[in-house]
Amino acid sequence: MKAHILGSALIAALGATALPAAEIARFKAAGPTPALILQGVLVPATAETFYLSGQLASPIDPAKPVTAASSIEDFGDTKTQTVSILTKIKDLLAAHGYAMTDVIKMTVFVAGDPKLGGKMDFAGMNEGYKQFFGTAENPNVVARSTIQVAALAAPWALVEIEVTAAKMPK
Repeated sequence: MKAHILGSALIAALGATALPAAEIARFKAAGPTPALILQGVLVPATAETFYLSGQLASPIDPAKPVTAASSIEDFGDTKTQTVSILTKIKDLLAAHGYAMTDVIKMTVFVAGDPKLGGKMDFAGMNEGYKQFFGTAENPNVVARSTIQVAALAAPWALVEIEVTAAKMPK
């Protein structure tokens, strides 16, 4: 009962009309231009949901092993790392029967770039993101949070991304 009331409240708050049963509803953010992210997503209880742990970039040169001496230069700037991570996520999702079009929620952790005086490269992250979302291949965008963090687990990491994907069973 509580879930039904909360779901109904979310629909009302986001200005949606009645939804067809058993459908994932994506609520676009308001504004004059298409937004890069959604205002929210409503996922029915019958949906299959896949939670993917945070992923880090792969080295630019896959033949070069990751070591304690690895540096940001081995993995690239924020945009390069974002593209690397989203490519990895695309492959991991596919291995479990999901696609990038099924991603509904993304949390992006961005460390400050030393070349930018310790500020995160939000524009670079968005440039990488736009290669995978809001495209002809994948017109969907996602509910997303982007957070600057002091550091990530690997000293060379500028970006870590975790996603949640959902789809209706066939």
